Amino acid sequence: QVQLVESGGGLVQAGDSLRLSCAASGRTFSSYAMGWFRQAPGKEREFVVAVDWSGGRKYYVESVKGRFTISRDNAKNTVYLQMNNLKPEDTAVYTCAASRNWPTLTTRGYDYWGQGTQVTVSS
Repeated sequence: QVQLVESGGGLVQAGDSLRLSCAASGRTFSSYAMGWFRQAPGKEREFVVAVDWSGGRKYYVESVKGRFTISRDNAKNTVYLQMNNLKPEDTAVYTCAASRNWPTLTTRGYDYWGQGTQVTVSS
């Protein structure tokens, strides 16, 4: 089993940057593809970005391409989401998730979920 804990959220202004972290427990972190999802108030959870086991393959939703970067450090059991040039529409609870499969771009494909961290971008 994998336990995931996100951190790094906060309140920022449009154009600012944030880096989210997702720390995983267990010794099998490198066996999982990792993804970030977000859910804005009144909206369904949506896929944002995913990275494969090694970090070599990544997939971004179109709306964050060029602004967000996912990376992972398997030695530290951590996946990161660097978010630059944040926009008010990026406001959401961001949650990381682990999947045994790749590519996995929907919530159903993920096996473990964190609790989420709030990101609020003011205009």
